[in-house]
Amino acid sequence: MGIDLFAGTAYATRVMSGRPPKVLIFDSGVGGLSVLREVRRALPAAGLVYVADDAGFPYGALTETALVERVTGLMTRLVAFHSPDAVVIACNTASTLVLPGLRAALPVPVIGTVPAIKPAAERTTSGLVSVLATPGTVARDYTRALIEAHARGAEVTLVGSSRLAGLAEARLRGQPIDNSAVEREIAPCFVRRDGQRTDVVVLACTHYPFLTDLFERLAPWRVAWIDPAAAIARRVHTVLYGEEAFERYDDEGDEAPVAPALPGRAEFTSGRPPEPALVAALARHGLLCAAD
Repeated sequence: MGIDLFAGTAYATRVMSGRPPKVLIFDSGVGGLSVLREVRRALPAAGLVYVADDAGFPYGALTETALVERVTGLMTRLVAFHSPDAVVIACNTASTLVLPGLRAALPVPVIGTVPAIKPAAERTTSGLVSVLATPGTVARDYTRALIEAHARGAEVTLVGSSRLAGLAEARLRGQPIDNSAVEREIAPCFVRRDGQRTDVVVLACTHYPFLTDLFERLAPWRVAWIDPAAAIARRVHTVLYGEEAFERYDDEGDEAPVAPALPGRAEFTSGRPPEPALVAALARHGLLCAAD
């Protein structure tokens, strides 16, 4: 389970008139672009709004109460302004806390992102799984409940990194990063036990897929790195169009849009203009900055 499910069938008729849906994707920084990338693949004609709460980054520095209040307040205003058909909280740290309150407060379906414990447990052959997350996600009762419900006898090692999200942000902004720091952060994921070794690592922060090439190069042995972004995108498709429509999409691919989707919109809560390297990264994801 890398996605927190929401029964969104009541909303499917909202986008059946033929107009492209609008999806708002929210993260503490730019890590949620890994989710946006997959949403664009699943819904090529959708209008996408990406909001990075860089003024509040990193969320690990906030208390749980402050985080809930901040995200709920921001999302209430953003949904009122943009009128999306669905919202994606592309942040594990926030999702493990704010989803019930957001779903009560917002008039649209909310899809969250939570650690992909179940698919990891299904995939492992050694029985040793690691979850690479932020300290906040590691500390949540929600995460431990997922392990209790879905680990299927696997031994799960929780690894909370306080640095990797920031390193991913720096990389996307065109700044150099220290590979040795990355290596130190992922080292606890690799466990040997009774002749077996970790063979699956869950990427439980949407920033981390932007470092996967480094993870693969710096890892002491090969593992499967599980990124839930594609599963989240499939869920968005299902919420908007229903189960039957997704089955057709899964079998045949999405219908070609009548016209190419317009560029999406990227917003930053700090109001600071992004660096040229980040502007280029946003453009590669089909996004223009709000000021453009």
